[in-house]
Amino acid sequence: MNQELSPQTLLIRYEWFKEASAQLDKKLSDIKITEDDLKELLQAYSNTSRSSWPSDDRTEYNQIKAELNGLKASYNQLAAEYNANMKKFNYAFTNIGDLPDGTTQPLPREFKPYLN
Repeated sequence: MNQELSPQTLLIRYEWFKEASAQLDKKLSDIKITEDDLKELLQAYSNTSRSSWPSDDRTEYNQIKAELNGLKASYNQLAAEYNANMKKFNYAFTNIGDLPDGTTQPLPREFKPYLN
């Protein structure tokens, strides 16, 4: 039997995709939380130019922006890897009837990478 299509190999690949999918969901949640933190800080100073903010709040703003950019870059990298690996083969485990034994949930065919 072809090693690439053995049930054990397919299950290992399915598990990688399942773990990557969960990580991507968590990263999106972390991005949302960080965006909310940034929005809250901006609302606190909605009528004030950033140059007039207290120094510690400007520092916090810059820190949150840097963290947000890092989270998005991390998401984009994993999403690109997920998408590239999913396109390498015609994985049947994105179809409910063709899941490997021991699995119950189909996986997304593609995550949309490159968040701005």
